[in-house]
Amino acid sequence: MISGASLGIVKPAPVAIPTTEKLGLPYLNAYLDAVGSNFSHGANFATAGSTIRPQNTTLHQTGGFSPFSLDVQFNQFNDFQRRTQFFRNSKGGIYHTLLPKAEDFSRALYTFDIGQNDLASGYFHNMSIDQVKAYVPDVLAQFKSTIKNVYSRGGRSFWIHNTGPVGCLPYIIELHKVTPDKVDKAGCSTPYNEVAKFFNHELKQAVVQLRKKLPLAAITYVDVYSAKYSLISQAHKHGFEEPLRACCGHGGKYNYNLHIGCGAKAKIHGKEILIAKPCKDPSVVVNWDGVHLTQAGNKWVFEQIVDGSFSDPPIPLNMACHKHP
Repeated sequence: MISGASLGIVKPAPVAIPTTEKLGLPYLNAYLDAVGSNFSHGANFATAGSTIRPQNTTLHQTGGFSPFSLDVQFNQFNDFQRRTQFFRNSKGGIYHTLLPKAEDFSRALYTFDIGQNDLASGYFHNMSIDQVKAYVPDVLAQFKSTIKNVYSRGGRSFWIHNTGPVGCLPYIIELHKVTPDKVDKAGCSTPYNEVAKFFNHELKQAVVQLRKKLPLAAITYVDVYSAKYSLISQAHKHGFEEPLRACCGHGGKYNYNLHIGCGAKAKIHGKEILIAKPCKDPSVVVNWDGVHLTQAGNKWVFEQIVDGSFSDPPIPLNMACHKHP
């Protein structure tokens, strides 16, 4: 699973996803990078910039949001399940080594980290906060539908992240020119964070409903919002600096420019120069490019959530494949 991008499946407990090195696990191979991949320990269906709802526009029109929305990812998963079993059963040999067994699909942990881009896509299309908030129920209806579909294909264990404090992201604060009266003590935009909190409240209610509808499922709801906000609002306490400034970007108070992204180059006096460079020490910076956390930031968040401290029910990740009363 890639943070903010969606669906990953990992083979039986005590396994999981985000920081694979910490758990001694190999990275999940991407579904679309099939040649030479080893799917015996799971598969990654996530893509950068993916949303729950289909965007119904071109990649250019959506500002870079992925065409691989959650319904597409489920269709890919469905295809993956069918094809892996066909090849495993009909071909044998190396396919027994590289592909999952039929029973692995019910023993696996299905991980979801998606929804933030659904909010962001509205903001990128100049929708008001109220307009974005209004379509949250539809987004979550589609999310519930996908969980039910995975369940119908044998999925039983789910690890679901809520969305982070988008009002603390440099691109939101910079692009929407957040005024001082709408900023909290951490420097984050209160209105945008309120929408994220609303999304999370509704997501948690959706999880409650899913538990009733899917009696054999073990569904863990993870409050990533609180973990990330703690990191951003108390950055110095946790060994980080400048939590609202991008490490890799160009110009301004937040080192973010929509038109000059991380790694951008420009010709100066006939010579191509890198103008959006990474900061000197990303290991002490929270935000990478105005949108995503740095590796150090993500690692810190993972270390907070792995033991179940931010989970409902409050169980550690290595127990998420077990149903709890």
